[in-house]
Amino acid sequence: MTRTQLAILFFLQFAFILAFIRLVGYMVKQIGQPQVIGEMIAGVLMGPSLFGYLFPEWQTLLFPKESVTILYVVSQLGLTLYMFVIGAEFDIDLIRSRRRHAALVSITGIVAPFFLGALLAVFLIDDSRLFSEEISVYEAALFIGSAMAVTALPMMARILYERGLTKTSMGTLCLAASSIDDAAAWCLLAIVVASFGGEGSLAVLAIGGGIVYGVFVLYVLGPLIKRYMAPMVERAGEMSPGIFTFIMGLLMLCAWYTDYIGIYSVFGAFILGIAMPRGTVTSELIKKVHPLASTILLPLFFIYSGLNTRFDLVFEPSILGIAVLVLLAACLGKGVACWGAARLSGEGNRASLAIAALMNARGLMELILLNIGLEHGLVTPVMFTIMVMMTLVTTLMVAPVFELVMRRMPAVLPTSTERSAGLETVG
Repeated sequence: MTRTQLAILFFLQFAFILAFIRLVGYMVKQIGQPQVIGEMIAGVLMGPSLFGYLFPEWQTLLFPKESVTILYVVSQLGLTLYMFVIGAEFDIDLIRSRRRHAALVSITGIVAPFFLGALLAVFLIDDSRLFSEEISVYEAALFIGSAMAVTALPMMARILYERGLTKTSMGTLCLAASSIDDAAAWCLLAIVVASFGGEGSLAVLAIGGGIVYGVFVLYVLGPLIKRYMAPMVERAGEMSPGIFTFIMGLLMLCAWYTDYIGIYSVFGAFILGIAMPRGTVTSELIKKVHPLASTILLPLFFIYSGLNTRFDLVFEPSILGIAVLVLLAACLGKGVACWGAARLSGEGNRASLAIAALMNARGLMELILLNIGLEHGLVTPVMFTIMVMMTLVTTLMVAPVFELVMRRMPAVLPTSTERSAGLETVG
């Protein structure tokens, strides 16, 4: 296909994707699931698992191989913008305020699922249907362990925000713990990808470069923006096109750098978002970027993931058995372990169950990690599909379990400060 034909096809794809995702999103909302679940399901349905299975010729016509690269590139832009917004909305003081309890929940939520995932990988490594022949045992263990340890931070943040729970004891604990979880999972992934490439120096570059980047952005770049740009935005009451363009250019540069060192653009975008000065700057950025990122560009990522997901590959009984085993390990390692850690942190039983439900979801972050693994040949399409199934089920579980628990709890949970002052109403 010529470039002109690809461009024309892309507009048709985009229109079809947006319409289909909104339709599925509306349908899942009727059963109490968030919009992001609809987008994940729509991506799978539009891939070879349903659309390609029922109408293979139509799917080939709408999504020819030549066009997938364009979808991938635009979806990465959407991911980068979206994670920048998530970072801009994130309150870094959450980690400081509950660092001890968050560390306990986070460490438990990393170690337990990582151990179970690594154990599964060691057990399944010889199955050529699941792993590349070139991958070593420790690489497979690191990757599956990392995938099990991921938490759906963006989805969790949205659920807590919509319910007004971001500043509560439970909300701060969840957000702080999941942030630490995902940072650790990305570091482990960087080690796996670098190791699989055959160069240990790449892992050093990824981890070391990531630390340098985080320190520079949070302690140098952020304060500079706060000192020289924030006052101009605050005085004007809005962000000028010039300042907005500068920050977007900075975002693209940060995304390029973190991609270049091997820890991927979403990490760079999230850290830059955290570094943005709170107040008019972040409110203007969120107002300008969020609608474009979340409703227009991000859905392309779910479609791209769906095009790589083939449920027909897992219909064999032995593969289905492995899928069930993966799901059980995921729920035990993340959900049950985080419930226990929350109880040890002093949370009530129902609050601990709510925390466990939120921490057990994998969501968008898992799909990002899995796509990276598939792109680098760490897993086969079969294992990719098994992990996507686990992602969908654990994410689908969040809303009903969370709502069931929340019905028995007050509308706003007490913070740790309120508890110490004797203001708690529920144990």
